[in-house]
Amino acid sequence: MLKEKRALVTGSTSGIGLAIARVLAAEGAEVILNGLGDPDEIAALCDEMGATHNGANLMNPDEIAQMMADIGPVDILVNNAGMQHVSPVEEFPPEKWDAILALNLSAAFHTTRLAVPEMKAKGWGRIIATASAHSLTASPFKSAYVAAKHAMAGFTKTIALELATHGVTANCISPGYVWTPLVENQIPDTMAARGMTRDQVMNDVLLAKQPTKSFVLPEDVAALALFLCGDAARGITGANYTIDGGWTAE
Repeated sequence: MLKEKRALVTGSTSGIGLAIARVLAAEGAEVILNGLGDPDEIAALCDEMGATHNGANLMNPDEIAQMMADIGPVDILVNNAGMQHVSPVEEFPPEKWDAILALNLSAAFHTTRLAVPEMKAKGWGRIIATASAHSLTASPFKSAYVAAKHAMAGFTKTIALELATHGVTANCISPGYVWTPLVENQIPDTMAARGMTRDQVMNDVLLAKQPTKSFVLPEDVAALALFLCGDAARGITGANYTIDGGWTAE
């Protein structure tokens, strides 16, 4: 399905990004990973997928520019890298605000602006943003993250309109809580801090807003990303797909 296509997936050494990278590679795409992690583990992932890795710091526009120059043209761009910080707005560290907007939003602008010319020249491209349910709704104490994800949805709509006649689509995927090692590793500390059982933490804390009371799997997000890369999705652009267990239906 994706043979002879080249794909850059940011934040792809774990979690959602890794799941997306795996399905793209399984369908024949040449995948470039980007993200942090143990060098040996990243090397093993590259061997597994026949991928390469670029470790550019996406909070640095100069490093993004160098990465895009080094890897060359891409047909598929998945802007997935992100970070989170939770704090009341009056206590929110300005440096955290700047970092979250840099990684969750501005990095996508820089990768996109540099990838688009070659996509337009080829007359084919797929740009996918891993947004969040927080691109559509808000939660307290997450001002920077919610602002960035709302902006990502708007950015995606804008570039979709700009590229609509060039064979290039741009879409958002907005998951709710996804079962990743990052989430799983938070459970024991939350159990201890709140005096709760594992089930209570999962249902009453992590999944409080997710009506299905079940986590989205990274593979679910990856399956949608793969569909959006295919020819059957050629007419889908500027969309924001939720995979959130009904969170934003309320």
